[in-house]
Amino acid sequence: MIQTLEILFSGRVQNVGFRSCVRNAGLNLGLCGEVENLPDGKVRALVTGEDVIIEKFLSMTYSCPRAIIRDVKCAGYVLTEFTDFTIKRD
Repeated sequence: MIQTLEILFSGRVQNVGFRSCVRNAGLNLGLCGEVENLPDGKVRALVTGEDVIIEKFLSMTYSCPRAIIRDVKCAGYVLTEFTDFTIKRD
């Protein structure tokens, strides 16, 4: 089933190349979405794809170098069709 999830990563996830790593993981799995830094120090990703592929994507984010993920919160989001996987800049 295709769905869109909102994923919030907390820990040491800003200023360590985490957004690029998240984007690359998504692209490697054929997912679409966007990733951005939040003012509170978290990173937010919106990801659209099949459930099982998103689970694989989540496991891949833990291997991003220099990032230390302390917590991940996932929530359903309105189904959104993205054309690519982009990094939203401030």
